[in-house]
Amino acid sequence: MKILGIIPARYASTRFPGKPLVDIRGKSMIQRVYEQSCKASLLSDVVVATDDERIEAAVKRFGGKVVMTSSSHRSGTDRCCQVVNEHDNQYDAVVNIQGDEPFINPSQIDLVAEIISGNADIASLCKPIVDIRELVSENAVKVVFDNDGNALYFSRYAIPFLRNGGDMDTWLAKRTFYKHIGIYAYKTEVLKTIAALPQSGLEMAESLEQLRWLENGFEIRMGITEFESYSIDVPDDVQNVLKYFMN
Repeated sequence: MKILGIIPARYASTRFPGKPLVDIRGKSMIQRVYEQSCKASLLSDVVVATDDERIEAAVKRFGGKVVMTSSSHRSGTDRCCQVVNEHDNQYDAVVNIQGDEPFINPSQIDLVAEIISGNADIASLCKPIVDIRELVSENAVKVVFDNDGNALYFSRYAIPFLRNGGDMDTWLAKRTFYKHIGIYAYKTEVLKTIAALPQSGLEMAESLEQLRWLENGFEIRMGITEFESYSIDVPDDVQNVLKYFMN
């Protein structure tokens, strides 16, 4: 199966403008994401998808592959879809790699690529939650899934709710909760279909794009990873990530 890794990268970020070009120990963030992605053994190729000429120039300087896309896309999924359409169906599946995780583990990319190589239409990852702060944080998206690994629901709230669980501070000792890791893989034809879907009610309620796919009957097969995924959302996150990975 031919699988294309796509790294969507926008310059205009409300909380951190120019984020893909921030310097992280001598390399831009987009270069670090690209280099980590190229280490994945199951990807046939890797490309950056951007709408900004500064990012395009930066990727070309370090020898990476880049495609210019529309500035009107609502999400990374839409940006990935444009890339696929312009590649004339050369690939069977796509992995959408977050452009703000400079130290993403290549094994996570290979895991989601392996899942999509089977009979899954969409694949993603999750990790057991071990910190109560993540369980209660709306920024850490939680997921529950069925016995076959297909997602049932994603929420910013702790799910499932433990009705007789007592104080939430004790919940992690009573049940395994899972944090969603925001990497997706899609069969190419599925990507084209979900990119054309209108926003759904659950999606708008939780501000989670993947709920649109569930509402429209698509299965999202979850893989479990033990690797943490650290993203950079605001400038202060740069130093926090460096402390974790460089010590």
